[in-house]
Amino acid sequence: MQIGIPRESLAGETRVAATPETIKKYLAGKHTVVVERGAGAAAHYPDDAYAQAGAQLVDSAQALGADIVLKVRPPNEQERRHMKRGAVLVGMLDPFDPAGIAQLAEAGLTAFALEAAPRITRAQSLDVLSSQANLAGYKAVLLAANQYGRLIPMMMTAAGTLKAARVVVLGAGVAGLQAIATAKRLGAVVEASDVRPAAKEQIESLGAKFIDVPFETDEEREIAQGVGGYARPMPAAWMARQAALVAERCRQADIVISTALIPGRPAPVLISAETVQGMKPGSVIVDLAVERGGNCPLSEKDQVVEKHGVTLIGLSNLPALVATDASALYARNVLDFMKLIADAEGKLAIKQDDEIITACLMCMDGKVLRSA
Repeated sequence: MQIGIPRESLAGETRVAATPETIKKYLAGKHTVVVERGAGAAAHYPDDAYAQAGAQLVDSAQALGADIVLKVRPPNEQERRHMKRGAVLVGMLDPFDPAGIAQLAEAGLTAFALEAAPRITRAQSLDVLSSQANLAGYKAVLLAANQYGRLIPMMMTAAGTLKAARVVVLGAGVAGLQAIATAKRLGAVVEASDVRPAAKEQIESLGAKFIDVPFETDEEREIAQGVGGYARPMPAAWMARQAALVAERCRQADIVISTALIPGRPAPVLISAETVQGMKPGSVIVDLAVERGGNCPLSEKDQVVEKHGVTLIGLSNLPALVATDASALYARNVLDFMKLIADAEGKLAIKQDDEIITACLMCMDGKVLRSA
């Protein structure tokens, strides 16, 4: 099969769906690969590196016209026009965007959204959400440290002692846990909160203090377990208790990293405008949930703003800020998924009885197969 790697067209998207490393493995798997000129430039993968790996450099239309197209983000209308009916599309296609999936079906594409992969052991190597969230959690702390007008670690000097910064992390998924680990390495005093009781042990294993919101009913405890590794919306009473406790911790914090997301739903509001007003001047909030509305209503998507003396960082694509590593990890995720839909001869073999393939397959033969 011919695999096409187009350049990403979305503004600010610097990642690429294949690297010279994965190109060599596609070729070893009896595929041919065409790469749009400049596809990897923003991620510091030059055209020469792709050519040396064995790929053919082509224009955009040729890359999009391949049998299998690998992308980071969904194709826009112009890109879809260049894609042939029956072609396979693999990427982060947003399974919770029914209009977007319908457009892919209308274009006659067989589309796989990698974000929909189940959280099972066999799917760990192709878990794009985890690979990219890990980088986002790391970068979030560095962005906060850059905006914060003081030092992170405690320092004892001849002129006096500087206190360590207090960091609060809301949400202890992959991004949150990496944020905790990074903040601890920088010398911060870290606290973290999550609705799932299982997160307590993970948070404390990284040296942070768990912000515990006790459960008052069995229903709260059951909902808090989550589904498939993801959080579920909590009852209003628990959310009110959490809000009060989070507000208190945020007022004491120097940096807040907010990562709470619920698949397919707007991000829960964890940091109210009133809480921001009560925070210390010069403190920083990094809202990693801003793409889904944000955990703070004062966050502005893709903007860094200051409100009530607090800097709010609302950049929605932090992995794109570390595009070389983000692309390397993403490309390996895609490669591992490709092994599931291609046989040893490099031919397409979509096994619809495979739970990973079934979960990721959004549309085929002009029909939408999955609705979020």
